[in-house]
Amino acid sequence: MRVLVACEFSGVVTRSFRKRGHEAFSCDLIECEDAGMSLYHYQQDVLSGVLRDGWDLMIAHPPCTYLTCSAEWAYSDGPYHQQVKPDTLVGTARRKAREEAIQFVQLLMNAPIKRIAIENPIGVLSSRIRKPEQIIQPYQFGEDASKATCLWLQGLPVLKETNYVEPRIVDGKKRWSNQTDSGQNRLSPSNDRWAKRSVTYQGIADAMAEQWGKGGA
Repeated sequence: MRVLVACEFSGVVTRSFRKRGHEAFSCDLIECEDAGMSLYHYQQDVLSGVLRDGWDLMIAHPPCTYLTCSAEWAYSDGPYHQQVKPDTLVGTARRKAREEAIQFVQLLMNAPIKRIAIENPIGVLSSRIRKPEQIIQPYQFGEDASKATCLWLQGLPVLKETNYVEPRIVDGKKRWSNQTDSGQNRLSPSNDRWAKRSVTYQGIADAMAEQWGKGGA
């Protein structure tokens, strides 16, 4: 199969498909961080013609900054905006960025590709476009981590769980290794925190390649 992994710079999903014999390529505005996968990476806007290169399957990871339900206060107007970082969009500018982000996802969904999977955290896509076909967790695919991930699927079956990882129990609540005892993510704030959180877990990438690489629904 010819597989396009849109909005991926890590090479994780692309590598999983190529290991199974597929002609897979990633595409992102950022250069591929895996030097070994750079030959299979388009560093450009995925909307600039790449979508029409005759793909059998596309897995897209559109940026979630303006699609998640976090920082909802920043979409309204108010004096507290003066307290945020200078480079943070607030009010009208942030609302405009969200609309552009939603439009980008719609363009990906309307791509001339038979099988499409759109991946994103829980957010506004469920109300603005449609509810996802599936919500998965890394711990269902051999990863000791919790991160609810939505999948909008076209021409593809839902992913089947491969290897459930048991959590630790803290005060009667389930917690995985990427979580503190209170349930917060352990990844500390940094300039590249968004990049680290956007990388697909290997277990999920392998499940996509193994299950979707066999064909559609």
